[in-house]
Amino acid sequence: MVVDSHRRRAHVVMPDDLLCEVDSRVGRRRRSEFIQESVEEKLRRLRLAESFQRVVGSIADGDVPEWETRESTEEWLRSIRQGWESERSSSSSGS
Repeated sequence: MVVDSHRRRAHVVMPDDLLCEVDSRVGRRRRSEFIQESVEEKLRRLRLAESFQRVVGSIADGDVPEWETRESTEEWLRSIRQGWESERSSSSSGS
């Protein structure tokens, strides 16, 4: 949860059954915190979706040979991971 010293009241209207479920899960005293965290989570997802929309199509088909097929992508990822593992084991053995 983001802690901000500048807080303001907001009148929020929602269905009674939804409010009752929130209260039953987190309690009335944690209602505002729960709603704030829920809004923050939703906003993160919206920002992420907007980011995806901005980059869709930024790499034309065929620009990345490793991504041409599922198999070539899997092999490419495997080789990257093996490189990471090699780096990690060489750095831990050199310590």
